[in-house]
Amino acid sequence: MTLVQPSGDMCVQIRQELREPDSPEEIDRDIALIREWLDKQPHLPKDMDDGRIRTFLRGCKFSLEKVKRKLDMYYTMRNAVPEFFNDRDIDRPELKEIMDNCHIPPLPGLTPNGRRVTILRALDKDIPTPNASEAMKLVMMIGDIRLLEESVGVAGDVFIFDAVAASPKHIPKFTPQILKKFFICVQEAYPAKIKEIHVINVSPLVDSLVNFVKPFLKEKIRNRIFLHSNIDELYKYVPKAMLPSEYGGDAGPIRDINEQWRQKLRSYTPWFKEQENSKANESLRPGAPKTADDLFGMDGTFRKLTID
Repeated sequence: MTLVQPSGDMCVQIRQELREPDSPEEIDRDIALIREWLDKQPHLPKDMDDGRIRTFLRGCKFSLEKVKRKLDMYYTMRNAVPEFFNDRDIDRPELKEIMDNCHIPPLPGLTPNGRRVTILRALDKDIPTPNASEAMKLVMMIGDIRLLEESVGVAGDVFIFDAVAASPKHIPKFTPQILKKFFICVQEAYPAKIKEIHVINVSPLVDSLVNFVKPFLKEKIRNRIFLHSNIDELYKYVPKAMLPSEYGGDAGPIRDINEQWRQKLRSYTPWFKEQENSKANESLRPGAPKTADDLFGMDGTFRKLTID
């Protein structure tokens, strides 16, 4: 699986949108400043390469203070939520089960405005719900690969959730606690810019699910959720041609794209193992260490999702 990278006019457009300096020397200077800051943080690892720092800069529109906050959270989450970041071997039975029964691939192409599209769907509503932490771990694994491979930078992310196999029996494992951890990781620790979330094959159940998840999302992301009862509505946002054949596009079967991602994930197994020790050391953090309650506020009361 090769991710198409922006080039030509699209690359120029993306750089303008992300406020990327025209001079490579300015970018190198910012990378050096972030690396200097990392070197002075006793609780953070020193293994962040220039390519990933550059991606964090782009995701934060070259705000050095935002990059510092994101990088601190990036390493802090690896210590605070080990269930998302340990044992990241795609051939483990738990992860294999998810890859066999769900499709979650980022697509190789880009939208005309330079955004990466990811499709997420279960294959059969009668298949038992997989372990929620393992499913979210897989999403993080893909996110880490993209940090390494999207060297040029994209203008943001578009997610398509196909709810065709959504079932009330899938709900209980996705507790408010685990959802809160997941969305804090995605929104606070990664340089992703979520531009659109599209939900297709909607139903009253899906409406309830979306309303249940919304409180965990930032307001600007909540306003970017679109529900579609007809797939033709999706084509207004995502070009039909770049979608898998199951959705009328020319990208080939989604199963093949998913399998290509399985192979890519497998090739990164040694790197994922090395990364297990790349996490914040709270005993060395200046000031008070960050606790789970500081990060997630788990002592609060969560409302439950009621499905009639």
